[in-house]
Amino acid sequence: MPLRRNVTPWASAALALTALLAAGCAGSAGSTGDDGRPAARTSPDTSAGTPHGYVEGAQEAAGQQSRLLLNDPGTGSGRVLDLVTGETHETTPVKGAVRLGTDGRFGYLHTAGGTRVIDGGAWTVDHGDHVHYYSAAVRDVGELPAGAGAQVRADATVTAVTDEKGRAALYERTDLERGVIGPERTLPGTYTGAVVPYGEHLLAFADEGGGPELVVLDREGERVAAPGVACERPRGDAVTRRGVVFGCADGALLVRAADGADGAFTAEPIPYGREVPARERATSFRHRPGSDTLTAVAGRDAVWVLDVAARTWTRVDTGPVVAANTAGEGSPLLVLETDGALHGYDIATGKRTARTRPLLSTGTRTDTGTRTDTGAGAAVIEVDRSRAYLNDPEGKRVFEIDYADDLRLARTFDLDIAPVLMAETGR
Repeated sequence: MPLRRNVTPWASAALALTALLAAGCAGSAGSTGDDGRPAARTSPDTSAGTPHGYVEGAQEAAGQQSRLLLNDPGTGSGRVLDLVTGETHETTPVKGAVRLGTDGRFGYLHTAGGTRVIDGGAWTVDHGDHVHYYSAAVRDVGELPAGAGAQVRADATVTAVTDEKGRAALYERTDLERGVIGPERTLPGTYTGAVVPYGEHLLAFADEGGGPELVVLDREGERVAAPGVACERPRGDAVTRRGVVFGCADGALLVRAADGADGAFTAEPIPYGREVPARERATSFRHRPGSDTLTAVAGRDAVWVLDVAARTWTRVDTGPVVAANTAGEGSPLLVLETDGALHGYDIATGKRTARTRPLLSTGTRTDTGTRTDTGAGAAVIEVDRSRAYLNDPEGKRVFEIDYADDLRLARTFDLDIAPVLMAETGR
């Protein structure tokens, strides 16, 4: 399908691509455009052998190749917005989607009848001491047999799908990368919340009648450990460099691989340190992938910030919250409020440090689905290493914000659909 160019004219010149130095593990950092984003490679360099993480048909780049997956549930129209070139690609229509999730490459559009998988065509392979960035064609992969209540989590090897009844199945990642839905492997038992692949294992809360119990499973679904730490009413999870965070009634639980012990895991509670009403609990986390700082809406007028490294919670009082996110340490807390403006807060002091003009119509919904005031839009804030992105369903556009420059509006992408659902890939 044809590509469309939607970036505003004044910004298009800043998006010229340049040739980059050779890729591979020993490759050096590449050049960037005037917008601060890495330029793309014209072709993969495999002269020194196939790069780590490379798949057939991919191009390697010297920097992150970010893209936004967008969907209008009303019409079913879908687009992928390339944030390097400013171009859009039309995707398979998916009507009636209620949620859009991503694992960094694939988008998962959840409908009543199933979960559509879209390959966003951009991903990152992190080897710890160095990183590879790839791009490929956008394509429709197929549909997973799990409906609107399904939860999808993935790592480099498997994709775990947990349905609304707690039944879980695994799919091989290599099949999705080839553009097909492969055979499923059903796990025994049922689980509360999502089954999360981590550290060549699976983390889950077993539903065995006596309350959810944290268990560690191997990739066949066999239990290999039960740390014995309680997490009352688990809801919400996030994978960080320091482990997997699960939301609990009294705070969070950090689960990670134990140092020097193959296959062993530790589970450490991170309590709120205060009594928190159920309506103000952190039940859905947002953060920049790779960051150890998580955000969650704390009721109507506040946001929780969880510093996983310091094991501390901070409650930041704001105006009425629609959506929130942050890039992590040293960056502001970004909060879309019902005045339609994006606000920046200093996490340590709780003081507001910046505010944009109203960008969206008032009365949107929070990114957890709770309606605030009036209106029919939905808004999320996606954050990467240099920019934040805010979708404007009514205005049919996406705003790019330079959060390190007093929330400067860097670019506006005009679209031919209402981007009600949005998720960033390539990270």
